Amino acid sequence: MPLRSASIGVRDWFSASARGLVDLLFPPRCVSCGSLGSRLCQTCREQITLANSPACRLCGKPQRRAGLCPQCRTRPSDLTEIRCASTLEAPLRDVIHHFKYRNARDMATPLVSLLLECWRQTDWQPDLLIPVPLHRRRRRERGYNQSEILAIDLGKMLGIPVAADEVHRVRYTRPQIELNASERQQNVDGAFRCSDGSLRGKRVLLIDDVCTTGATLRACASVIRQHGQARTIWAMTAAKAGGPSADRRMM
Repeated sequence: MPLRSASIGVRDWFSASARGLVDLLFPPRCVSCGSLGSRLCQTCREQITLANSPACRLCGKPQRRAGLCPQCRTRPSDLTEIRCASTLEAPLRDVIHHFKYRNARDMATPLVSLLLECWRQTDWQPDLLIPVPLHRRRRRERGYNQSEILAIDLGKMLGIPVAADEVHRVRYTRPQIELNASERQQNVDGAFRCSDGSLRGKRVLLIDDVCTTGATLRACASVIRQHGQARTIWAMTAAKAGGPSADRRMM
């Protein structure tokens, strides 16, 4: 046992030394402004704040007063409510871009902190957190599901279990960023599956990184309500995008 402990200490020492050498040769740069010193500088970190304007409770669209936007008044949804922590603008846009497309998993930390702040503004009491799933092909291409990372880290902070296998994306779909609002809804209709009765009576919180039109969240909520038979379905995302053009800037 002492020998094993010593070997672990040596390995950790070499690992820390290697990281220190890499930082010395290639100093970390802020993913947003490019300044040297850290992956997300303090100046950019302080610019990422909670959205403070009223928003539609079913799609997160900012508006003059709380309630439903004109589109959601006539559009059915199995979501109880959605909260988008902030808006998809720099530096948050750059943080999510690196987290989602450049394997910068360390950017989960500021995103989870933002979700936690948003959570504290609610009175929700979910039984489970469910990350919006990726199709296995896209997960294989990317190497991870960014929403699952956020859900797991947030769940640890809140002491709420994460059910990453309750909902599956069973149809490979085009990236939502390529589509307009009506195409997005058609793109995800029938794309998800949930086992019958698997969430009977549960209060569920869906977690995703970005909400644009809410089509993906609505499609997930539909199968969770109708097949999983969940009682309440909330959704929370780190950011709300203004539309397809805003989403494309992430690519």
